[in-house]
Amino acid sequence: MKAADIDQAVVVIAAHLGRALSLEDLDGLLLAYSAHQSTADRVRTNFLLSKLVPPDVSAWQLSHGIATAVKPVPVPANADLGMLGRVCVPLLARGFRVGYLWVLQLDDEQTPETIMGELHIIRPELDALAEMLLNRSSADSDVRRTGEAQFLAACLGERDAVVVVDGWPGVHGRGPWRLATLLERGANAQRDPAESGLLYRLSALHATLGINTVLFSAGTETHAVLLLNDEVDGFDLSEVRRRFELEVSRRGGQAAAPALLGLSEPFSDLRWLPDAYAEARSAVQSARVDAQLGTLVSFRAIGVYQFLAVTGRDVSSSESALFTELRELDRNRELLPVLELLYDKDGSVAEVAEHLHLHRTSIYNRLGRIRSLLGVDPLGGYARLELHLALKADRWAGRPRL
Repeated sequence: MKAADIDQAVVVIAAHLGRALSLEDLDGLLLAYSAHQSTADRVRTNFLLSKLVPPDVSAWQLSHGIATAVKPVPVPANADLGMLGRVCVPLLARGFRVGYLWVLQLDDEQTPETIMGELHIIRPELDALAEMLLNRSSADSDVRRTGEAQFLAACLGERDAVVVVDGWPGVHGRGPWRLATLLERGANAQRDPAESGLLYRLSALHATLGINTVLFSAGTETHAVLLLNDEVDGFDLSEVRRRFELEVSRRGGQAAAPALLGLSEPFSDLRWLPDAYAEARSAVQSARVDAQLGTLVSFRAIGVYQFLAVTGRDVSSSESALFTELRELDRNRELLPVLELLYDKDGSVAEVAEHLHLHRTSIYNRLGRIRSLLGVDPLGGYARLELHLALKADRWAGRPRL
């Protein structure tokens, strides 16, 4: 979508309303404005000159809830900022926000009611403008969509797609590689799958701009996938994860929630893409069900989940007689959490007591109850292995299906 089309759309809307308009993206960058100059406060004048919303003005606007609003929001005048009243129109396309249209009140207008009443008349024009903003992103171009489809097909093991990806100038000869998956810790279950796919595509693309070790990104209905050069470091990965959090929050119109990043082992042949994809998915699924792993986790760091994640293997916690019995007896959930944490902390009672804010005597007492209930020592040999595996299998059963 050309900038001229967006400019023309803003001109048409301004003509309908007879008011000064400005259009900005989610970062507060000026995209277009009307030539209507009958009303111009200091904020508008400075914005048209600098092309970017200053921090104090941004803070005032955000304080009125525009970042999560789905309907027009009146933002009152602020004499300290030199700002007249205006109405913010959040522009949403296919379920997530793509920008903001600002409509200024006239000098003699004390309230925004007139503007609010006029906006519903031009709803089709506003929707068309939102769609233009969506399409201006390279993420929605035909070339980009084709590339993402080929990349995801290669990740799923389609041989022809692997050959195509291997021939891309930005990929060929740049190995060894790694794959990463990005996942929302608390994904919106009510979001339409098509909207989720587009949200993750756009968020992954913008989260990786300027990071040269990220060679390509794609989005699915449940997560995003990145192809990385093996030289990627922890700082870049943390930055990508942080940006992805922010992009999903802004575009999805929701409070920021932690994002999780799962990382595969390095590979030097793109025919191993499916294996790397499975590793990256397993890593992020493990992080989702076991918070102790952190928000950025590699496949080699997920421990027993490596075994639980093997395709075709479905280990159930109910296969452990000791675990099944203890879960039935532990009605108040006082014993199993202590036992799992004790296993995870290498048997350190002091660390478990500190983590759970309990006295060490309480930990020893609970271990004694477990021994009495089961008739075996939960810290000894085979019983410990069985119970620890069953505890992790119980967590793994609740993983998101990617």
